[in-house]
Amino acid sequence: MPIKEFMTREHLVTFDIDDYVDDIKETMSKIRHRDFPILDENGNYLGMVSRRNLMSMQKKQIILVDHNEKSQAVDNINEAEILEIIDHHRIGSLETISPVYFRNQPLGCTSTIIYQMFGEKNIEIPQHIAGLLLSAILSDTLMFRSPTCTQLDILAAEALAKIAKVDIETHAKNMFKAGSDFKNKTTEEIFYSDFKIFHTDEFDFGVAQISAMSREELDKVAEKLRPFLKEVLGEKRIDMVYVMLTDILEESSKVIFEGHDAGKILADAFEREENENGILLEGIISRKKQLIPTLMNAMAEKV
Repeated sequence: MPIKEFMTREHLVTFDIDDYVDDIKETMSKIRHRDFPILDENGNYLGMVSRRNLMSMQKKQIILVDHNEKSQAVDNINEAEILEIIDHHRIGSLETISPVYFRNQPLGCTSTIIYQMFGEKNIEIPQHIAGLLLSAILSDTLMFRSPTCTQLDILAAEALAKIAKVDIETHAKNMFKAGSDFKNKTTEEIFYSDFKIFHTDEFDFGVAQISAMSREELDKVAEKLRPFLKEVLGEKRIDMVYVMLTDILEESSKVIFEGHDAGKILADAFEREENENGILLEGIISRKKQLIPTLMNAMAEKV
């Protein structure tokens, strides 16, 4: 009797050569076959994949840049192999299976560290990469106005500007002007363009920062964001949410908020009058160095 009499011809479980391993794992775990056929784009048989293949599969290898906390990393970070961490923020609680190269420096921008690494390896920086690194430094330091900015950031920016063949002041103004164009952006796009979640022993809270060249533009954004903040609390399952609306030229931030005691904590932290429409903080433009530490201290005192 020929083998074709025993063959299954319908409801076959096969995978395409371009399917992602993460996508086929669930199917393989539910069906008790040992091997599964792999087909090309024309439906031709190429080979088999087995459960054993999945067990021996190498994890995705990643490098964390400009963050080191699990809450700020990509989804399923625990399933990846972290090779390096390059950052300039506070050190969080992320754990790794084996030792990794961890470089953390108190600078205004992670791109300053990357600029240093190019030099240490004697690798020439391409013009377009120099432009990207320069833009990141100008953005993170708010054109050198932020208290997080160091002399190393300024020197790196000047060197990168020469490579990129741009004028720093002109480039910065054009960049911030483009970033302040909120007309064609949704509420979600504006809010999540720079949003981070932080944790204390008692509270989980989020802080978004939006920068622009004029207070008038920021006031329009505030009105657009206020109704959205309650959604963020539920979606992210956090206790409080704050939005820093930073006026780059005036070097000040108006902070709007949502959540139980969010306004009181902010007002107490900076010794201001509580105002449900937002609190203006003159001279406060850095989330990392000025807002977060002060908020966390106020939260600790509240407990």
